[in-house]
Amino acid sequence: MTAPLPLAPGAHVCLLRLSALGDVTHVLPLIHTLRDGIPDLRITWLIGRGEHRLLAGLPGVDFIEYDKKSGLAGMRAVRRSIERPFDALLQMQVAARANLLSAFIPARRRIGYDRSRSKDLHGLFVRERIADRPGIHVLDAIGSFCEPLGLVQTRVRWDMPVPADAFDWAAAQWPDDGRRTLLISPCSSHVRRNWRSDRYAAVADHAAARGWRVVLCGGRSDLERETGDAILAAMQAPALDLIGKDTLKQLPALLARADLVMTPDSGPMHIANAMGTKVLGLHAASNPARSGPYSDRRYCVDRYDDAARRYLGRPAAELKWGTKTEFDGVMDLVTVDDAIAAFERYVADVG
Repeated sequence: MTAPLPLAPGAHVCLLRLSALGDVTHVLPLIHTLRDGIPDLRITWLIGRGEHRLLAGLPGVDFIEYDKKSGLAGMRAVRRSIERPFDALLQMQVAARANLLSAFIPARRRIGYDRSRSKDLHGLFVRERIADRPGIHVLDAIGSFCEPLGLVQTRVRWDMPVPADAFDWAAAQWPDDGRRTLLISPCSSHVRRNWRSDRYAAVADHAAARGWRVVLCGGRSDLERETGDAILAAMQAPALDLIGKDTLKQLPALLARADLVMTPDSGPMHIANAMGTKVLGLHAASNPARSGPYSDRRYCVDRYDDAARRYLGRPAAELKWGTKTEFDGVMDLVTVDDAIAAFERYVADVG
């Protein structure tokens, strides 16, 4: 990492983080740190289409949307939309597409990841690097992008841009009758992180037997619909099915309304955390210390070490930080008893 060089008041910074839904929530605390530390700072965020829908209306941020399907033509269009060089580009994504896209962004300073986290020729597209700090959460790694600019992220806040009508929609989905609500968002975009439907159903029935309301949510993909149908078919108790019925703007409000959200490592996990909702995270394919719910992991199931030993032949402590264990069947290491125990930890804490 080079010596910090603060930006002048009124500087213009470009953030490049296209995806995914969970990871873009990790950028929000960095934005607050930058705006608090640099007077009159202008921020432009180069972002993916779905992620833009989630964060549209974020105060003090202009967005440039890049459609991944548009390829080089879309990259050229992004370049044409930029009138003058940015004072700094924060290149917070190391995938090949993002690296190539960054070459179309004119900037006086180009700040990227340390060498240990670089891949896909990331180092060719940056001139400065953040510090190498193994063992930190993804949010803290993204937060360290302010350090080459002379700032330190000491406070984490999200302030998701959720409109009032989204909260009104969420409030209308079930009565405010005092029952606690377990909201299940069963699918990740990484299918090997997903749990079996009958196991979700068993935990849901346990919660229902304890007097809880059970709600299912998810997007409009065939996988999410099929998973939801399988959970409902395996359950003995009734559940409210909201799969495919919310928008990206309504999703944070829906997650905020729940008492506890059960989900694998997924976008809804991180959105729920950003909205202040506790998360029962299901982890075997990824390390919750690195990519679990940032604020509170007391109610997570952690079978990452078991996965490392079974599939990679080594304990998790001997793996490079960030190593994933996304193998077929890895989530079977998470048992129904594990998830019920995590649920009961939450019940014991809240009474």
